[in-house]
Amino acid sequence: MSPRNRRSRVAGRTPIRSTTGGFTLIEVMLAITLLALLLAGTFGAIRTTVRGMHSGEAAIDRTSRVRVAQEFMRRQISRILPLAYGEDTTGARIVFEGDATSMRFVAAMPGYLSKGGPYVQTLELVGGGSGGRQLQFGNEMLNGFDLEEGRPPENEPVVLLDQIRSGKFEYRTLDEDGELTDWSDQWDDPATTPVMVRIHLEMREEAQVTFPDLDVPLLIDVSARSRGTLRANRSLRSVPSNGGAAPVIGEGTRRGSER
Repeated sequence: MSPRNRRSRVAGRTPIRSTTGGFTLIEVMLAITLLALLLAGTFGAIRTTVRGMHSGEAAIDRTSRVRVAQEFMRRQISRILPLAYGEDTTGARIVFEGDATSMRFVAAMPGYLSKGGPYVQTLELVGGGSGGRQLQFGNEMLNGFDLEEGRPPENEPVVLLDQIRSGKFEYRTLDEDGELTDWSDQWDDPATTPVMVRIHLEMREEAQVTFPDLDVPLLIDVSARSRGTLRANRSLRSVPSNGGAAPVIGEGTRRGSER
């Protein structure tokens, strides 16, 4: 074969196409779409987990707040002291006041919240707007407390619970036969303390928590309570009001209790 014919055959040979190449635009778009769907699903799962965690923490916090409030009120009410903090229009000493929405009594405060000595303490249901009612706690030192002065309280009231739909305080005492009376939302004898106190609260749906009825028996002896209060009142009436030595409130009560 002559060189000319050989060159002709080489020149007429069909060129071979390359088998290597990149992704097409459609393949790239599909990959990006699948990656976006995967990331969206992962983000949704993480968000649901975080939301459930926050919801659980909020439920624990609400339950813990109710429990702490109940324990605090149980401690304060059970340790009520039959000490007078004022007197009514007849001259009788006031030891305990209570109705359906408030109560006032004397008790010791926890050491980390007080300066020592007994305190006049108040539990009260206030408010009633769109946010519900609040259970507030107030306290003032018995030494220097004046029921009729009308001055602002020494310490601002503290909100123990909020988002309350309705509630009431109830009281029990002993009848003439020594039997417990029925619950009543009105305390008619401010010169003595009740035997038991009940706090009934119904929470709003937004609170997402319930308040079990809190029944608190007082730790003081009933007979000592009656005798001691009577002696304290008599001793206070016998002290002259012009320059006489200030009586020690509750001294008669302590002597009655020791007996």
